[in-house]
Amino acid sequence: MKYTEDNLLPLSYLSQYYYCPRRAALLLIERLWSDNIHTMSGTIIHQRVDKARQEKRSDLIRLTSLPVRSLELGLFGVADSVEFFADQDGYKIENLKGRWEVVPVEYKHGRVRDELEYEVQLSGQAICLEEMLGITIHRGYIYYAGDRRRKEVQVASKLRQLVEQGARALREMLATGNIPPVTVSSKCRECSLGDDCFPLSSPQGRAAKKRKVKTSAARYIKSIWDDIESGEEL
Repeated sequence: MKYTEDNLLPLSYLSQYYYCPRRAALLLIERLWSDNIHTMSGTIIHQRVDKARQEKRSDLIRLTSLPVRSLELGLFGVADSVEFFADQDGYKIENLKGRWEVVPVEYKHGRVRDELEYEVQLSGQAICLEEMLGITIHRGYIYYAGDRRRKEVQVASKLRQLVEQGARALREMLATGNIPPVTVSSKCRECSLGDDCFPLSSPQGRAAKKRKVKTSAARYIKSIWDDIESGEEL
């Protein structure tokens, strides 16, 4: 089935779904949103790339805040950055001379870590770009602002399958209105929707509120902003 431009779901919900299906449903169906220290720091990280611009060198073109979509999957979003590396074995890209390898880059706060939901989101961006440009993308990067490092992600068959499965699951949630039941895990302590997910009077609610922040939100956010302004290589 092919979707139309006005019938697409946000690609970022793939990340939400693989973090927690219930969280994804609350966002998608109930339209709930609450900020915490993690969502605020993520917003600040993206301020650096959310203005569309381009950087050109002889062997590299970098585009930021690039709209992407897949009519096959029914997803749309904005890639934080897409890099085109000059490569004689790469692809011809419309309006560009030579051949290029296309590599999406997703920006996250914190330090380098293994988180499946981010890899699925990045792979979703890659699939969108493949459909739009008629190419194949083999890899992407997740840039972690906390230690200014990139993690390379191979856009392999398993991740592609998870993108397709997640897109179908989101569609089914929206069509049925079914919200998955509470499943308590360590992620609950980091989730900004803890108050909305279950009553604070419940054991799950009390557990979700136990997380302590060692420094104030204002100081933490300022430290992230200082890192961004320091001009590190992205």
